Amino acid sequence: MNSTDSKSLPLDKFIDLSLYDKKIGYYMKQNPFGKKGDFITSPNVSRMFSEMIAIWIVGFWENLGSPQKFNLVELGAGNGSMMKILIESFKNFPSFFGACNILIHEKSPKLIKVQKKELKLKKIAWISELKEIKKIPSIFIANEFFDSIAIKQFVKEKNLWFERYVKVKKNESNFFFNKKFNIKKFEKKISYNISKNQSFIEYSFIELKYLTKITNFIKKNNGGLLIIDYGYTEKRMKNTLKAISNHKYSNVLQNIGKSDITHNINFYLFKKQIQKLGGVKELFTTQGNFLKKMGIEKRAEIISKNLNFSMKADMYYRLKMLMDENKMGKIFKVMFIKKQKNNYKLGF
Repeated sequence: MNSTDSKSLPLDKFIDLSLYDKKIGYYMKQNPFGKKGDFITSPNVSRMFSEMIAIWIVGFWENLGSPQKFNLVELGAGNGSMMKILIESFKNFPSFFGACNILIHEKSPKLIKVQKKELKLKKIAWISELKEIKKIPSIFIANEFFDSIAIKQFVKEKNLWFERYVKVKKNESNFFFNKKFNIKKFEKKISYNISKNQSFIEYSFIELKYLTKITNFIKKNNGGLLIIDYGYTEKRMKNTLKAISNHKYSNVLQNIGKSDITHNINFYLFKKQIQKLGGVKELFTTQGNFLKKMGIEKRAEIISKNLNFSMKADMYYRLKMLMDENKMGKIFKVMFIKKQKNNYKLGF
């Protein structure tokens, strides 16, 4: 692998290489979603998940005063399965659908091809930069988007801070090592005393840059951001880095470009960033609670009336997977960022 012949990379650069390198990047050369892929997301578990998101979006649009033109932006649309069901649901609301300008922000040319095949609709535009978004009220949806962004890691040893690096070797005998790091200079750069009461730090400039850009866009143009992702809210940070291949955890350092590398979102940091920006507020809950409040169980009851026993059992098994505290119901969180004076709270 010529592009990685024995070099030292900070962890975030190594993740970026593994996931987004044009030649070997995991997301650049395959469709990792669904049963045949390496992992399953909530829209792939049950279409009812996407139907609930569709109802939430239409409700929020009405709350915003039913603007005659607005953007619906999906950040990282995966294999397009959620957007496909959103569009099917939106067709039941003609005035909403007529006003809706659909945008997909996607980095992977391979996934854009998959999405275009899945979503045969001229109404959709693909964008590579957020600055391409027309400055009108906008609803942003980020389902498992932030967890695929590269992170840095820092570790404290004997009162000194170190940044985690990866030594990438030709024969794949890659290994982690630590380089001395000036944490005070870093804290000055991010205007936040991040190391206070911590012995380990995970941080992503890109994640917080997205959060900042979208929040500022909402403040100026109205709208909101709905984030659904696995993560935690505790103040104390932990090492959540993991690689997934064929629905199983694998070694982060091996098989570069053949595994998804991901991490749990630090929602405590997200909240701090939102408070720092001001002019907006956030609502927060678990995925299980959000879906319950959205009425997914009532929806399941209605659908089940027309199903035979095995189809009914399959549907309730999938519903349990989405909502159960030991499955996706608790580890997956839902965060809604909106303008300070907005009163929309459906699902929360």
